[in-house]
Amino acid sequence: MVIVIGLAGVVVPALPGLLLVWGAIAGWALLDGGGAIRWATVVVAGLLGAAGYALATVVPGRRASDAGAPGWVLFAGAVGMVVGFFVIPVVGAIIGGVLGVLVAELVRTRDLPAAWRVTLETLKGFGLGVAIQLVAGLLMTGIWLLGVAAS
Repeated sequence: MVIVIGLAGVVVPALPGLLLVWGAIAGWALLDGGGAIRWATVVVAGLLGAAGYALATVVPGRRASDAGAPGWVLFAGAVGMVVGFFVIPVVGAIIGGVLGVLVAELVRTRDLPAAWRVTLETLKGFGLGVAIQLVAGLLMTGIWLLGVAAS
């Protein structure tokens, strides 16, 4: 059940998705007495989760920088996400992030079409980051199922 919640957490920004998936797998290994196969499952799932987090962090920045946005514009988007999350729970993070990037890019370029283009590229990058994390979570779940079958 925690694995399913973790997979949902990849899409819902309020939950630490891959961390929940990995925690559930680690809990399974620990509570079922461990063993080489179970701990190997935990390690492989952890590596997949770490790779998923790393790629999902790099991809949005790469897309935005390829579109011409400097790092501080992405930082403004991150600040907007945090503020938006508290102003409008859950969906506010997305709205705040978009507004943060758009406003920062508009301040930088004073060109709405160019600012919107960079914002859309950043959004595509974040969407790709979510997809990467979802694939990582599904692979972690598959590794866990193999571990269950093998132990």
